[in-house]
Amino acid sequence: MIPIYNFLKLYEGLIYILLAIGALFAFRWLWRSWRESQSAVYTMEREFSSRRLGQSAAISTLIVVLFCAEFFTATFIIPGLPSDIFLTTPTLDLISTPTGTLSAEMMTQFANFPPQTAIPNIVGCTPNKIMLTSPEAGDEVKGTVELIGTVNIPNFGFYKYEVAQAGSETWATISADRNTVTNGLIGRWNTTALTPGDYQLRLVVTDNQGEVLPACVVPVRIVPIQ
Repeated sequence: MIPIYNFLKLYEGLIYILLAIGALFAFRWLWRSWRESQSAVYTMEREFSSRRLGQSAAISTLIVVLFCAEFFTATFIIPGLPSDIFLTTPTLDLISTPTGTLSAEMMTQFANFPPQTAIPNIVGCTPNKIMLTSPEAGDEVKGTVELIGTVNIPNFGFYKYEVAQAGSETWATISADRNTVTNGLIGRWNTTALTPGDYQLRLVVTDNQGEVLPACVVPVRIVPIQ
């Protein structure tokens, strides 16, 4: 049913327009059929006009029922559903990759970038709403890293965390989730497949209306496992 509700919500205006046009022709046909049935004199003429009147009445009734169904669904049913089911997001595709593990394609792409200098401090984080508290800016990380922080905003939709080399805007999504977190485990990041160097770790939150909030970016340095 969700795809149907999504269709009715997305094309609500167009559906009303099409139904209005259909109603215009149907009621016109109904009116003419009724006039003909009133003016019919002969038996065959009356039967023919009655048949046309019944068909036009059925079509008109169907259009009214469809209009009422669309209005009731769009006004009462859809607003009562969770808003995040109407989001068109890549969330499912994001978490199809093993948690904390980058794809081979993204690792190859990172390998082609020369080492950069790390961003000096945290950017865009909002305390108690969108925040990465561990690792901290400038921390050296290795192996599998637990990401600790907070993702708790009004009208929350989902969050994802990404990584890019320092100074680059080529972001690779590590994983995503639909649950709010308050000073807890946001996810895990396996750094072993990446070349040691300076990177940016980014936490991106989207609300249930599909609006992307400013990202929380923390610079870190990946070091080899000894």
